[in-house]
Amino acid sequence: MNPADERWLIERLVVGELMVNCYIVAWRPTGEAVVFDPAGEVERILDRLKVLNLRVTTVINTHGHGDHIGGNRELVAATGAPLVIGRKDADMLTDPWKNMSAQFGMPASSIPADRLLDEGDVVTVGEGELRVFETPGHSPGSLIFCADTFAIVGDLLFAGSIGRTDFPGGSLEMLLRMVREKVYPLGDDCLILPGHGPETTVGEERRSNPFLQPGFNLNW
Repeated sequence: MNPADERWLIERLVVGELMVNCYIVAWRPTGEAVVFDPAGEVERILDRLKVLNLRVTTVINTHGHGDHIGGNRELVAATGAPLVIGRKDADMLTDPWKNMSAQFGMPASSIPADRLLDEGDVVTVGEGELRVFETPGHSPGSLIFCADTFAIVGDLLFAGSIGRTDFPGGSLEMLLRMVREKVYPLGDDCLILPGHGPETTVGEERRSNPFLQPGFNLNW
């Protein structure tokens, strides 16, 4: 995947039993990188970082559900990078019942976060910046991370679909509102990098995603 701004490098690795998209997002001029949602298979992630000659400065969870956090401990230990997550999902990291992994028979836990993020914060990657927006709906503390030409959106929005809203703290109405208020303003050409499945764009989802059309019934 190639963002329009060539100073950015983005690599996607599909990892873990639930096929989570782990993203390596790097600032080419400095070789610094952040890693989003290292769900597992950390050796693969580390191998790719070595091939690309990148130094990890931050490990980021888009939200706290168990399928996205399984490799946190190992990746942080290997890189020495701080772990960050949205403030309202922080308690999910260390509690398999709160992060929903225990209920599915795959209990997962993480080390606690080093930094908690809120709306308006910025994560720096080299000389680049990722703006932080709170987007509750899939989980109370779900975040998206936006540059000028792309956005890492976790499980808020997928190609042709949206994230689940039936977990504790979820809200379909809130999720759809967050897409309209936080994602649409990024512009139709903005590359959307979701937590599962293929990449898409804001414009494609605005036009064709069935959950985002005017006639969609919230009581489906």
